Amino acid sequence: MWVASSTAAVLTPTTVALGKFDGVHLGHQRVIQPILQPSANKDGEMSRWGDEANQAPTQELIYSTVVTFRPHPQEFFTGTPRTWLTPLDEKVQQLRSLGVKQLVLLPFDKELSALSPEEFVDKILVQQLQCQRISVGQDFCFGKQRQGTAKDLQLLAAKYNIPVTIVPLQTHTDNLSDSGFVSLPPISTSLIRQCLESGDIKNANLCLGRPYTLFGIVIQGQQLGRTIGFPTANLQIPSEKFLPRQGVYAVKVYILSETADATVTQLILGVMNLGNRPTVNGTNSSVEVHLFDWSGDLYGKKLAVELIEFLRPEQKFPSLEALKTQIQQDCTIAQKILHGEC
Repeated sequence: MWVASSTAAVLTPTTVALGKFDGVHLGHQRVIQPILQPSANKDGEMSRWGDEANQAPTQELIYSTVVTFRPHPQEFFTGTPRTWLTPLDEKVQQLRSLGVKQLVLLPFDKELSALSPEEFVDKILVQQLQCQRISVGQDFCFGKQRQGTAKDLQLLAAKYNIPVTIVPLQTHTDNLSDSGFVSLPPISTSLIRQCLESGDIKNANLCLGRPYTLFGIVIQGQQLGRTIGFPTANLQIPSEKFLPRQGVYAVKVYILSETADATVTQLILGVMNLGNRPTVNGTNSSVEVHLFDWSGDLYGKKLAVELIEFLRPEQKFPSLEALKTQIQQDCTIAQKILHGEC
């Protein structure tokens, strides 16, 4: 998939899905669907956890294109760095797996933010992207001070004979049947972040259409886990990755190959602790994974950790023995959950 950081590098003509697309959740996927070519060639797609690629595809008649913004508009206006459900490399992986041919990262700056809805359509969509079709979500807003709505876009684009599909908001129950889950508001990035912040992993995963996943490199830790019989792999997670509620999780861990496509070499079940490790007077937040039935050197390896279920919040225990007892209980519960998943 081709990744363009400016409109000067865009492959044209295009069909365009517009939005922020952080998470590439089920609602986003529905917005993207109308701009995909039915006969899109998916040969040579990335593996499940493939690395970002930025190779120009072979010439096609029209390029199915996702257009988003960098930095995030909220980050631009507030000056506060934002964490992402899907940092750029993850976003590329997910979009490519859907059959998207191009990702355009519009530089969100003073000039772009000042464009009126009419100017955005004319300068960006028509002149620079040579857009042939557009798809947006029902709640899409654009132009200076978010003045333009999805309906406005439809009317403005019609002047250039560009059809615009407005996709209704997708509700949680659209994908559930007799599952026992409580219906939630329409699927959104904000809702998923709220679910993750509260430890509601099941509903976050349902909204995403896949498990929420942390990618990281195994680094040297304090090796305290070994002293109580539960060695852990300490993960270095990218700083821009959104982290869920601190606590203990049942997880599926994929060891990724060191090749360019980072294919899965092994699946191992385990438990993950995200937090400050108060029982051993930890001060810095860390991500540690204990792998069931595993022995070997993982230092320097890249892992993909899928969050399956939140087990409990982090807590301080009166002794290492009490901590050891609790970890054993965590492992027993996690194994029951994960073996039920597999």
